[in-house]
Amino acid sequence: MSLTRIHNFSISLDGFATGEPQSLEAPFGHAGQRLHRWMMATRSWDAEAGSTGVDNAYAERHGPGIGAEIMGSHKFGPPGWHDDPDWKGWWGPNPPFHTPTFVLTHHARPSIEMEGGTTFHFIEATPAEALETAREAAGGQDVRIGGGPSMVRDFLAAGLVDHMHLVQVPIVLGRGVRLWDGLEGVEAAFDVEAVSSPSGVTHFTFTRKAS
Repeated sequence: MSLTRIHNFSISLDGFATGEPQSLEAPFGHAGQRLHRWMMATRSWDAEAGSTGVDNAYAERHGPGIGAEIMGSHKFGPPGWHDDPDWKGWWGPNPPFHTPTFVLTHHARPSIEMEGGTTFHFIEATPAEALETAREAAGGQDVRIGGGPSMVRDFLAAGLVDHMHLVQVPIVLGRGVRLWDGLEGVEAAFDVEAVSSPSGVTHFTFTRKAS
């Protein structure tokens, strides 16, 4: 069976994966891009000027083997995007997913076919139901859980994550949406490895233990 994977998911030292308030002008709230600067500095992100090394080695694992993505409503757009029939996500005409992408939302709308192989499907489903739908679309490849933090938390709580690459960034946000709330002891289900990077971030790899 295909795996359920999370990649390049960044949190602050105090566990926040996004700041507040989210808006069209500030997709990550007061956090800005501080959680993602490590990734934006890599060759995987910036082919001409980006760095190689530890961070890039992790960042470039994001895409290979992925046949579908699941994301939450707040990753697809700012508050109120449901009321804008022309909203097609943050990423322009050619989003970086290149697979069927399932947006979990209570507001149904027709699917949107984008350039580069991405088609957004808007579904109301439990994590298990969404994963079953995404696996069917993935054609035997893996399914990526794209975030945001509330949705990642729901998939972890349901025991549906096989592999998680978590990046702890050395900043303190103080407020926003935390990843770990309600997940006490979740690490017991995984083998956990940590690798520190010269950039200051720490890469954690959670691999589900064999049952």
